Amino acid sequence: MPNPFDTLAPPPSLTVSQLNRQARMLLESHFDFVWVEGEVSNFTVPSSGHWYFSLKDSGAQVRCAMFRNRNQRLRFTPANGDHIRLRVRVSLYEGRGEFQLIVEHLEQAGAGALQAAFEQLKARLQEEGLFAPERKKPLPASISRLGVVTSPTGAAIHDILTVLRRRCPGIAVSLFPVAVQGAEAAGEIAAAIERANRWQREGKVQLDALIVGRGGGSLEDLWAFNEEVVARAIAASAIPIVAAVGHEVDFSIADMVADQRAATPSAAAELLSPDQREWLQRLQAGEAALVRLIRRKLNDARTELGHLQRRLKHPGAQLREQSQRLDDLEQRLVLAQKNLLRRRRNELLLQQSRLQAHSPLPRVRQLQLDIQRLQRRLEAATQRKVQVAGERLAHLAQMLDSLSPLGTLQRGYAIVTDRHGKVVSDAGTVAVGDRLSARLANGQLGVTVDSID
Repeated sequence: MPNPFDTLAPPPSLTVSQLNRQARMLLESHFDFVWVEGEVSNFTVPSSGHWYFSLKDSGAQVRCAMFRNRNQRLRFTPANGDHIRLRVRVSLYEGRGEFQLIVEHLEQAGAGALQAAFEQLKARLQEEGLFAPERKKPLPASISRLGVVTSPTGAAIHDILTVLRRRCPGIAVSLFPVAVQGAEAAGEIAAAIERANRWQREGKVQLDALIVGRGGGSLEDLWAFNEEVVARAIAASAIPIVAAVGHEVDFSIADMVADQRAATPSAAAELLSPDQREWLQRLQAGEAALVRLIRRKLNDARTELGHLQRRLKHPGAQLREQSQRLDDLEQRLVLAQKNLLRRRRNELLLQQSRLQAHSPLPRVRQLQLDIQRLQRRLEAATQRKVQVAGERLAHLAQMLDSLSPLGTLQRGYAIVTDRHGKVVSDAGTVAVGDRLSARLANGQLGVTVDSID
């Protein structure tokens, strides 16, 4: 008895490509843009400029792709081990059936985000010219009153005052107290710089320079000095500013915009204060040099005076001597003029006789006749040459036309070349997807290879 199930049609099946395509469409339609955070690994950049990498945590990993038109907008390139946040579309790579994330935006996470913000602000301010050396103001040669923008309870003001008491206690200090850490710190620092400049313009205070800074700390602790509002307040200050932020290894946006950077607040105080002992030594050395110079000048003046006294003559004797010298020069001048006129007259007569003996007029007439004769011969030869060349050109044009590939093109053929301009005569030298150029009798076509037989 026949089996009734043998007559049933087999269930429909999908190709692998159809299955992967439906899976991709299901993923992309189910998930909207999502944010994912993890660690970068297996980061590669092929010649296309796209970025391919894995994003992992302690329990899993997923493949990611960020295409060139997206990654070109970033100001930094991630590296293996970086902790990053991604804004992605969930998708599937049909060619290998791999689950992957298409990255639309990438940023560093945690402290890396602060560093990225630092680099972005640094690049923008540098492009505006706020770091340019030509806009920085020189520090005054001497300081009598110094402004300090820092915390009134921090170590920075203590270090600055200690250095000033040791090196030059005569410098007066005006403290502009601000918070140097926290959400309000940047606004307070910028306002203090603007207040110091406003008081200076109004005549309430006279400051030779400002120190803006604080002691060391982490990147988060020093972040107020990396804010744009502080950078622009420093750039707008008419008072020269020395930035002293953190320790020697710390470097902030404020350091780059300021007219001078000091490694520490103590270094800033030393930079702006002269050492009183060094000044005393320089004054003593200057005094000794001045005394030596005055004595040498006096001796030179006495020597010169004695020499001039010996050379001094009575005015009457000098007048008689100069009068006699003038008469002598007058006689010599008259005699020299006469001799010069005589020589010039003789030379003129000699040149006139030579000129008459070598008159060019006969030679010029003969040359004119030769030129006319040669001109007639040249015109005849030129006409013959042009006629022969015309006949040869017509013959060569006829031969070239018979050999020209343009005649072949007129019959419907085409000349195919690759992207280097090399003629393609063998189908094996090209690949599917290659861009070729086809030269026709009238015009040229750009074609793509779809198949090769």
